[in-house]
Amino acid sequence: VSDAADGSNALPTNVKISFYVGAIAFLAAVLWTVFTSKEYPPENLEEFKRKKSESGGFTHLLKEIPDALRHMPGTMKRLALVQFFTWLGLFCMWLHFSNAVPVIFGSNDPTSPVFKRGAEWAGVCYAVKDAVTFLAAFGLMAASRHMDRRRIHGICLALGGIGLLATGFIHGEQQKHLLLIALALGGVAWASILSMPYAILSGALPAERMGVYMGIFNFFIVIPEILAALTFGPIVKHWLGGNLVHAVMVGGACMLIAAALAQWVKESPATRAG
Repeated sequence: VSDAADGSNALPTNVKISFYVGAIAFLAAVLWTVFTSKEYPPENLEEFKRKKSESGGFTHLLKEIPDALRHMPGTMKRLALVQFFTWLGLFCMWLHFSNAVPVIFGSNDPTSPVFKRGAEWAGVCYAVKDAVTFLAAFGLMAASRHMDRRRIHGICLALGGIGLLATGFIHGEQQKHLLLIALALGGVAWASILSMPYAILSGALPAERMGVYMGIFNFFIVIPEILAALTFGPIVKHWLGGNLVHAVMVGGACMLIAAALAQWVKESPATRAG
């Protein structure tokens, strides 16, 4: 498949096909989940309907969220801080890695063949990251039987942080395979990010407020995203001299901070390895 643009300012054919394939796969996964997942009714349906009617409405929501924030469990407060720095690190990677690789290759010129090869190699790196994430997920399941989840999560975040920091020590296209290792470490972190915080959190939340607290927990994904969108551009331009490799390294530093903070999280007995 051609990687050349087929018209003025047009996307290359391989990029178009990638988006089409991704859209089909995403839609198929959603439909499979919708049609194959079974939902079981509550044991006491009348009690469920009564509680639902009492907790419905926008006014109740305005009262529920502030009250839930005031009574947030300590484990969740600490995990929220871990999530904040974790997702800052992820956004540094997602926003800047693809354009940092051409810089590592030695080009800032988007029209140059070197820049193009660097951008394509970044895509290969992301593919390796996703493959490692898939495999690491099985390893995390085994590890969680023998180690505290917070320890596992901290180790994985530290590996991801080291991988992103390592991009600053890779120079030239001839060292491009080291970038695969760097982002593979990010894949290990990503596998843990998708599972461990929620596994730790689920055992620390009151069952009657599980839904609202899980929703609030996602605030600490959205808030770093908004912060990154508003501030990373000026920070890279004015503080990092426009160097996108340094921006990726900042993401690594954020992940290392999150790894350290993860050790401060207290697990409930229900979520500890036993």
